[in-house]
Amino acid sequence: MQTQETLTEIRKTVVLNAPIEKVWRAVATAEGIASWWMPSTFEPVLGKEFILHAGDFGDSPCKVTELDPKNRVGFDFGKDWHITFELQDLGENKTEFTLIHSGWDANKQTEFGQPHTMVRGIMDGGWEKIVKEKLPSVIEG
Repeated sequence: MQTQETLTEIRKTVVLNAPIEKVWRAVATAEGIASWWMPSTFEPVLGKEFILHAGDFGDSPCKVTELDPKNRVGFDFGKDWHITFELQDLGENKTEFTLIHSGWDANKQTEFGQPHTMVRGIMDGGWEKIVKEKLPSVIEG
């Protein structure tokens, strides 16, 4: 039996010049998520199953597993991963946003047969650009 070799989660944090309500709408509605990440059938309902439309990578089944309105939303993504969006109101129309992408295992492969060890590096770079560039340009633009 193979033992699970956990890889560190991906964690990206950015401070946005926007009130928490605006950031929440951007990260907890299908329309909002599509504006900076990808189209989906997401609804902020605990236990709700939805699809992320990942372009060339096809559709990923997801399920909302955490919901604390304006503070935190989390969902299972594909067969192994978990994504969490955390928000913290810093006052003065500033909101800290943190993305956590967990569920990495050195012994596992994605649905597409790619090893987690390889995909994690690609995703880490992708999230860096999405969280630090794309999300702020949509929210503050």
